[in-house]
Amino acid sequence: MALLDHFRPPLATRRHWHSFHNAWATYMAEDLNQRLPVGYFAESNVQFGIEIDVAAFEEENSLPNSVEDWQPKPPTQVIPFETGSIEQVEVGIFSTEQTTHLIGAIEIVSPANKDRRSQREAFVSKCQSYLEQGIGLIVIDIVTIRKSSLHQQLLHAIAASVTVNEDNLYAAAYQVASAESPQLKVWYELLELGKSLPTLPLWLKPGIVFPLDLEKTYNRTCQAQRIHRLQ
Repeated sequence: MALLDHFRPPLATRRHWHSFHNAWATYMAEDLNQRLPVGYFAESNVQFGIEIDVAAFEEENSLPNSVEDWQPKPPTQVIPFETGSIEQVEVGIFSTEQTTHLIGAIEIVSPANKDRRSQREAFVSKCQSYLEQGIGLIVIDIVTIRKSSLHQQLLHAIAASVTVNEDNLYAAAYQVASAESPQLKVWYELLELGKSLPTLPLWLKPGIVFPLDLEKTYNRTCQAQRIHRLQ
């Protein structure tokens, strides 16, 4: 099934994109678990719209009687701070040879990841941290309502000479290879609405590589959510 626009009508008014992302991550993990060797496993980790409820800490009569009349001094400094929301859709691949540890990650970009500068920087920082630990990484961006390229921002954070521009939809795989000096290898594929999705190499920390067939799991998710019947 060709790539659809999950963020604009007509599909966006008939199916929820976050439900699709959730299911897609689950089917990716399931597909990998059928192929990973003993001692390895994959699992999805999805979080949407988790916010700090400051009001919950400001309710009247919430303190014990012994301290309810106490008031602190005025703060020494007040700084604007955005709590925002924690939003991630990822599949983690783990090894259990000694202790359970992450060796690969697949990140499916959400609109919130591309929205504000702080959100973009948080996403890029997490991906850069994975690569610095030698963890294999794949980033998939099918968000059509935000134009920021997290892929280019990630490369710019690693090598400042990389120019950051707006980009189209894409999927990219990354591997940190150790030769005489560490190198970041990138497999980059542009995605187009109405076209099939590619297969990317998923590099795991010990040097194992698995093909990640995005088309296969995308089609399965569309069928499971009966999206194929809307075409």
